[in-house]
Amino acid sequence: MATLGMSEAEREALDRFERDVITPSMTRLVVLYFWAEWCGPCKQLTPILERVVADYAGKGVVLAKIDIEAEKLIAAQFRIKSIPTVYAMFQGQPVADLTAYRTEAQLKRALDQLLAQLPVKGETQDLAAQIEPLIAMGEQVLSEGDAPRAVSIFQQIYDMAPNDAAVIGGLVRALAADRRFDEARAVLDAAPTETAKDSSVQRARAALEVAAVPVPQAGLSEIEAKIAANPDDHAARIELANTRMAAGDRDGATDALLDSIARDPAAEDGAAKARLLQLLEAAGFEDPWGRAQRRRLSALLFT
Repeated sequence: MATLGMSEAEREALDRFERDVITPSMTRLVVLYFWAEWCGPCKQLTPILERVVADYAGKGVVLAKIDIEAEKLIAAQFRIKSIPTVYAMFQGQPVADLTAYRTEAQLKRALDQLLAQLPVKGETQDLAAQIEPLIAMGEQVLSEGDAPRAVSIFQQIYDMAPNDAAVIGGLVRALAADRRFDEARAVLDAAPTETAKDSSVQRARAALEVAAVPVPQAGLSEIEAKIAANPDDHAARIELANTRMAAGDRDGATDALLDSIARDPAAEDGAAKARLLQLLEAAGFEDPWGRAQRRRLSALLFT
């Protein structure tokens, strides 16, 4: 914006705009809101915008309000003809017109789309970049079977990001693997409600349920003898699966459950299938072992 021939007040207005809008927009997404005290629709939109931007503050979104009566030069530069008018600014340029969005849901969808496309830097993004390699380390240690060390790693990450679904899931699975079931349940109970449907948390919940199943009192040979005497003893087959799973033999556990399903999928109210699906969810959808077992289950049920 040219400053030649401007009054001191106009130069100050430009300086404020540079400080409050242009400079922050170099790294953040600025919601630029043109309004006025006499504007009825503005009175409805203002609290909505303030709430939405507050919710997205950690993601690098800030609100800049321009009173068109007090900042006539800025309003003229943007050719504001009606209010409320709302733009999204990034790196000094308007990147979206948000004026048509008047509800929290509409505004949040628009912001989510912009944040997915633009390299906006906020505390949430910075934190995500910091914890990503730490999560990978914790997962590696957990996959190697060192549950106590995995708990230590995930606990440190959890202290940094207690609301991150991947961190919550990792800590719960590590605690479950270390048989610290009450602590794992406490972490799940403290998790934000919006994480409940996240695949990381659902996987962790399944892993906890799998690990916390009581180990049958009967020995392996005793259970196998019961099955040999009565091949349709599905309760014994599930008992066999639980015993093998407790010993770390998930292949053997899966075989026992698939044998039960092959004989009668509905036996024990479909308990074998439910148990197998729980084991697969605990393994994770990207796990090669889990994918192979799902193929076996599908072949059994649909061929």
